[in-house]
Amino acid sequence: MYDTILLTLDTTPTDRAIINHIKALALILRSRVVLLHVADGWAARTFGPDAVSPEITEDKAYLERIRTEFQTIGIPADAFLAYGEPATEIVRWVHEKHCDLVAMSTHGHRLLADIFFGVTATRVQHNIDIPVLLIRAR
Repeated sequence: MYDTILLTLDTTPTDRAIINHIKALALILRSRVVLLHVADGWAARTFGPDAVSPEITEDKAYLERIRTEFQTIGIPADAFLAYGEPATEIVRWVHEKHCDLVAMSTHGHRLLADIFFGVTATRVQHNIDIPVLLIRAR
């Protein structure tokens, strides 16, 4: 059903809820997982893949740790760092990696905060034609 799952990460503790959920799902379905974090700081937006910053170094290390977590329990996983606007990059990676499901954590903002912080999930949902699994972080 879901051969390839795109798991988006924002490198914060809120990731843990979706990581644990996708581990269980990927084991049951024998899915491959594509981990993606979109660096969207000034250096990332300005220089793209040529950007060098402590944030990007930390992002790469984080992705590698999570990739290893998946591989250790037998789930094939690849990790990628994209650069720029998160929703645009997530949609691009869905198509590029032929994903069957997108999995994202949400922060559970309310009212005005949703307008500013919930934009990525909403934009992704409206620009792809595969299911999106949203898990609210606690």
